[in-house]
Amino acid sequence: MMFNVPQFIDIEDKIVGPLTAKQMGWLSLGGIAMLIFYLFLDSMPFIICAIIIAAIFSGLAFYRPFNQPLINFLIASFGFFVRPKTYIWKRVYEDIHTAPKITKKESSSPRHKDLDQEKIEAISKVLDAK
Repeated sequence: MMFNVPQFIDIEDKIVGPLTAKQMGWLSLGGIAMLIFYLFLDSMPFIICAIIIAAIFSGLAFYRPFNQPLINFLIASFGFFVRPKTYIWKRVYEDIHTAPKITKKESSSPRHKDLDQEKIEAISKVLDAK
């Protein structure tokens, strides 16, 4: 028995041409905001507001920073700046001046043990036995 497994389920469906439902929603909200400003403002202030509204709602509809919708990115950014910071580990400096000072050894070369012929033969016998 064979089943068809759906693929590309993370891609949103296109509703109107190349636009998804969310993109159409943001663009229609921008259009409604522009209509309201058109009814209450003169021509020059309306043009300035229309450019700003078009930029904001176009960004909300199409711009995806870090492959997530801009509204989610803005909410996460706002939450980061408002939420108190949690420090998991914070270094505590008790008193820096009382810490013991590390001194260098006088001789940096390793000590050489004096081995005579008898000791070398004894060591070789032990190693050969195993």
